[in-house]
Formats: sequence, C-alpha cells, structure tokens
Amino acid sequence: MNFFIDENGDIKFKNIVKLVIGIFLLVIILSSFGTVGAGERGIKLRFGAVQGEALGEGLYFISPIGEQVKIMDVKMQKYEVDAGSASKDLQTVSSKVALNFHVSPEYVTSVYKNIGIDYQSRIIVPAVQESVKASTARFTAEELITKREEVRETIKLILKTKLNDEGIIIDEFNIVDFDFSESFNKAIEDKVTAEQNALASKNKLEQIKYEAQQAVESAKGRAEAQKIEGEALQDNPQVLELRAIERWNGVLPTYMTGTVPFVNLQK
Repeated sequence: MNFFIDENGDIKFKNIVKLVIGIFLLVIILSSFGTVGAGERGIKLRFGAVQGEALGEGLYFISPIGEQVKIMDVKMQKYEVDAGSASKDLQTVSSKVALNFHVSPEYVTSVYKNIGIDYQSRIIVPAVQESVKASTARFTAEELITKREEVRETIKLILKTKLNDEGIIIDEFNIVDFDFSESFNKAIEDKVTAEQNALASKNKLEQIKYEAQQAVESAKGRAEAQKIEGEALQDNPQVLELRAIERWNGVLPTYMTGTVPFVNLQK
C-alpha cells in the first residue's frame, strides 16, 4: 500500500510530516560534519565570531545552528608581479619579481581575524611594491645588474620584516627580470662593446710583446751558440779539420794554386 495514501484514498499527512522531519534532521546531521584537507586549516565561526584555535586536517563536527567553518590554505603559494621603481641615480627601473610564501599554521586564526581571506591583495601586494622601491633606491642602475644577488637579498629581508609579524612566512624571493629605459640600455651596450674592444686590443698587444720577446730570446740563443762555437775553435784547431771532413764530398779540386791546405788523413 502507498506510504502517503491510506486504504480509503486519503492522504496520510502524518507520514508526510514524518518524512519532512526526517529529511530535515538528516540535512542537519550531515551539515554538522566536514573535513579539512591536506595543507589547509579550518577557522571555526559562531555567528561570525572566531572560536578557539584553527581546526587541523581531517574530520570536524560543529553545531548546525550558528556555526560554520572557513577553510584557509597554508600551503606554499607563488605570487609574481611587475613593480616599477627608480634607482639611486634616478634611472627608471621596471622589475618582475616572484615571491613564494605561505600562511603560518600557528597564526592562521590571527590572519583571518585581522586581515581576512583576501590577505594577498591587502598586505602582500603593497609589501612587495614598497620593498622593491625601497631596495632599488639604494643601488645605481649599473649596480642593480652587477649586484643582483645583493639586491635580491635586500628586498627579501625587507619583505620578511614587513610580513612575518603578520603571520605570512616568506619562503623564497627572486628577481625574474630588470629592465631600464631604452637610452640606458643603449649606453650599457656601448660600454660593454668598448670594454670588449679594449680587452681585444690589450690581448693583441700582449701577443705582439710575447712574440717580440720570443724573437729576442731566440736571437740571444743563436748569438750565445756562435760565441761558444768560436771560443771552441780558438781553443781546439782540430775542430776545423773535423768540420772540413764533415763537409767534404770526397772530390779534390781540379785546379789548385799555392799550397793545398787540407787535413792530415793519416792521423
């Protein structure tokens, strides 16, 4: 027999009421449970007011009347933005920076109460812009290029000072790119080209000096050898005979005048 209709064909209002009450209770029971995912924290609210510590990962239970849970992400997040500033020598600097950060799990309730879920646009964006401007103003445009790592560490330190007390932990900060005005870029390019040309000329000059020095040393060596050979000939005339033998081709000259100087082959 139909649950809603009796045997006389009349509607069973009691059964309908029971069904409605059952569904209502089921909805209330189901809405009293929830879960906090990995890398998240739950902020328990009662009529809009924060209650106690943040809820950790896993299942939670709340009263279905007046209580709710707001989920806050505490995993590492990345924020990348363009920032405009000026260098110490008043050059216009366009920077692209990347920030890795996360909300401290211990301060997540405080962040929600004092800043809200939209903490990135409220405090992180202004902090990054201010930190970049304050840091680049300490360096000349050329130093921003040659001392990039020092500039990065300076910005990172200022960001930590600004955000750590707010419950935002800075994991890493990187300068993706620095860009300057077209005239400054051209000046840097010309300077680098001039330095490269000067270095090439210096290397060429050093090569010429080296080759000249080698020639001098070679000449000195030949002169020294000739000197030693001359002294040896003076001290030992038999060396002349030895040199003549080494050079003689075995043929006597056809015509000779005067005394024929030759070595004594009987020795």
